[in-house]
Amino acid sequence: MMAMQQQLDFIAYIQRMLVEGDFSATYKFALLHALADVCVEQPMMYEASELNIDLAKLAEKLIELYWHHAVPFSSAHSGESALLKQNSGAQSKVIAVLYECQQNNIRSLRQLKLSPYWHTTYKAALDTLKTGPLWRLQILAKQEECFLYPHTKGKSYITLNAGIAACFRRFYDLVVYLAKNAWLQKIQSIKHNQALIGPQSQLHDFLFGFDRTALNKAKPVLVEIQKGQCFYCQKPLTSAIEVDHFIPFARYANDLGHNFVAAHRSCNNSKRDFLAAQLHRERWQDQNLDRHSQLLTDELTRYFHCDVDKSLAVSNWAYQVASSNGAKLWLAKDRFELAGSSVAHQLPSNELGLVADSKPAFDFK
Repeated sequence: MMAMQQQLDFIAYIQRMLVEGDFSATYKFALLHALADVCVEQPMMYEASELNIDLAKLAEKLIELYWHHAVPFSSAHSGESALLKQNSGAQSKVIAVLYECQQNNIRSLRQLKLSPYWHTTYKAALDTLKTGPLWRLQILAKQEECFLYPHTKGKSYITLNAGIAACFRRFYDLVVYLAKNAWLQKIQSIKHNQALIGPQSQLHDFLFGFDRTALNKAKPVLVEIQKGQCFYCQKPLTSAIEVDHFIPFARYANDLGHNFVAAHRSCNNSKRDFLAAQLHRERWQDQNLDRHSQLLTDELTRYFHCDVDKSLAVSNWAYQVASSNGAKLWLAKDRFELAGSSVAHQLPSNELGLVADSKPAFDFK
């Protein structure tokens, strides 16, 4: 188990970074989010291990994170539609390049990677990473404090210091929650954006939500492999069918093609942002990662990133953290079990000690 002191030092450093860092643009928030994502997408590792992360992987993560930001924001406040700025100067390079791709009928990240625009887009993200946030993220109060990784330039990768990847995995919810909220506040603080956004908006969902239209593309194949039954209650799917993120989107905010199941709206609403019980997890692995993995890849790769190993790694991370935290896993309506146990509990959701929304549960153990 990682040392308590390192956990506390990690949280304190992230807090200081967001207070003492110079965030003239949003790239550093995106990089912090990207580092957290990459760490949870790794297979199980020793807690004290270092972790090499290719700059190419981080550049691709930036593209994924900014993809939705390159869509014009339609303001109910002003009646206008325009791109939101990510800094107080000219439009950010990554946003400009992604917007150009979308104007040329590139409608998904998968389509972008297969198009002639990918090289230009990737180069813009990589150049941005190297010239800015990678070496500025760890400048606190005008001084370098390389707590996360050494500033060793000239390599094609960075190396997270011993134990840092484990901290990112343990406190992923917290890091991403803080990064997104700071990112949101930065966008709201830019004068150019304020007239467009107005006093109230659905800005968070616009910037960080998932594409519900794309999600519906998964529905037919999921209903087929589930033989017309709800994934959770195993009763026939008739009306009000929804596509659920098996590992909740609030816990891991990336769409992976193997992370979807078809469910009744009532089951989906009851599960909310809880992890599902072990019996559901075993069925999900058997259905999506084993028996029907290739079919899901064939059908959904046009719309989502499909990677069985990454889906398995993310699920292993989520349940490992749940077990360490003594979290409750959702079994059925008003029924939960302790992570790591098969004992079900009849508990109303307001007694679970968890908040079933996008806010993280902070636990130091």
